[in-house]
Amino acid sequence: MIINHNLAAMNTYNQMGANQLNASKNMEKLSSGLRINNAADDAAGLSISEKMRAQIRGLDQASRNAQDGISLLQTAEGGLNEAHSILQRMRELSVQATNDTNISEDRAAIQTELDELTSELGNINTRTAFNKQNLLDASSGSATDGQITLQVGANTTETMVMDFSKKGINLTEIVGTDLTGLSVATSTDADASLQAIETAIQDVSAGRSQIGAYQNRLEHTINNLGTSSENLTAAESRVRDVDMAKEMMDFTKNNILNQASQAMLAQANQSSSAVLQLLR
Repeated sequence: MIINHNLAAMNTYNQMGANQLNASKNMEKLSSGLRINNAADDAAGLSISEKMRAQIRGLDQASRNAQDGISLLQTAEGGLNEAHSILQRMRELSVQATNDTNISEDRAAIQTELDELTSELGNINTRTAFNKQNLLDASSGSATDGQITLQVGANTTETMVMDFSKKGINLTEIVGTDLTGLSVATSTDADASLQAIETAIQDVSAGRSQIGAYQNRLEHTINNLGTSSENLTAAESRVRDVDMAKEMMDFTKNNILNQASQAMLAQANQSSSAVLQLLR
């Protein structure tokens, strides 16, 4: 019988330490809900999970970017809607002025209102802004030609460019070309003004249609980003999240083994102490 080295006790002690370590890991996973809490748990899985998390956060931010883009478009569309109302009134005045029943005083009054409405179109042009960026005068965004670029994806190349320099959106061009020199001094002048205003109405209608198309595209983009984020989140969960039922089963097993190891360690130490009986 050997007393300097109790191999049975040493082996039991090592097993008990391993069981305690495993039970501790089980408790960490159960308390966090994660299968991977640090790189030692699964180095490759952690790397995959972090890449997925970065992509998910990028998708969620891209969705918010697209929502901001819709807000910008709604602001621009509101300005063009008011411009439409003004142009319709200007057209009405021009139709009135083409009638030869008007005398010079009547035409002067109509001309005054036309001039004021034209000035108000210019004011709408400068007042319609989003985050201090004018939207209807081709100076919005980072480009001087009126282009606005939205980051609508999680990666660098996933962008959407909206062109606000088009004539129907760029009120500066409409006021400066279509509506320059409007006059109702005579019925002939009024008829020419009517044609110019009709052209402006058509241009603004085209601009509003373009803005509507941009908005519809962004709404579909948001839906797609939400679906992608949801699917990627589910995939990341399968990589990183813990199976609670299985982990609880492993914890129970390791806890029982730990208790059994403690009992067996006591037995191993007791067998060595039996040597004392031989010395009496």
